[in-house]
Amino acid sequence: MFVIPAIDIIEGKCVRLTKGDYDQKKVYNEDPLEVAMAFEDAGLTRLHLVDLDGAKSGRIINYKVLEKLASRTSLHIDFGGGLKSDEDLAIAFDSGAKQVTGGTIAVKNPEVFLHWLEVYGSDKIILGADARDEKIATHGWLETTELHLFDFLDSYTQKGISHAICTDISKDGMLKGSSVELYARIRERLPELRLVASGGVSSVAELEALQEMGCYGAIVGKAIYEGHITMKDLTNHISKQ
Repeated sequence: MFVIPAIDIIEGKCVRLTKGDYDQKKVYNEDPLEVAMAFEDAGLTRLHLVDLDGAKSGRIINYKVLEKLASRTSLHIDFGGGLKSDEDLAIAFDSGAKQVTGGTIAVKNPEVFLHWLEVYGSDKIILGADARDEKIATHGWLETTELHLFDFLDSYTQKGISHAICTDISKDGMLKGSSVELYARIRERLPELRLVASGGVSSVAELEALQEMGCYGAIVGKAIYEGHITMKDLTNHISKQ
C-alpha cells in the first residue's frame, strides 16, 4: 500500500482545513517545496497535491506550485482541485502531474470526465469520491449532492475507472480516526478498484489496518503536520511493507 502524504495549497502556501471548511484554515508552511522534500527524504514516493483555490474557483490556479514540486523532487504527484476543462488538464500534466483527480467534474459534467478517461487512460485519471454521510460532495466540499457514494463508485467502475480516492469529509482534519468500516465495505463491493482511503488517518495502526484490508493507498495529512505520525514512523512503516 502506498502511504501518500497530502499538501493542500491556498495562495501558494501549505495549509490544512478541518472538515473542508475554508474558514478553519491553518497554514503549516509558506514553502510547499520544503514540505515535499521532507516527505521524499523520509522515503515516501507519492504526493497528493490539492489546489484548494482551484477547487473553490472552478479552474486550475496553483499550477506553478505543482511545477516546482514536480521539477525539484522525484515524487509521483497526483493533482486535483478545480480541473474543469481540457485546458486545465493539459496544464496539470504539462506542469508535471503524473495523475489527476476529478471529483466535481465527474458529477457535474460526466461527458468531459469520461472523455479524459478515454484520452488519457485509467492509469492517469483518478475518480475523486468525496462524501459526507455517504452522499457525494462537490466544489471543494462546499456542496453536498443526493448522489450516493456507492452508486457513484459503481457507475464509474463500470465505465472504466480503476483508481478512486474516497474521502469521508466528516473525518477529514479531525485526527479522530478514519472511516475504516466504510473502506472495508467499498473493498468488499469493488475488490478490483484501486482504492485510496483519505480523511482522518491519525495513527500508524490505522495505516496497517487499511493495508491489511487491501487498500491501494492511504492519504495522510494533518496527522503528519500535527506530529501524530512522525517522519520516522512513516519511514519505519514503509520499511516493513
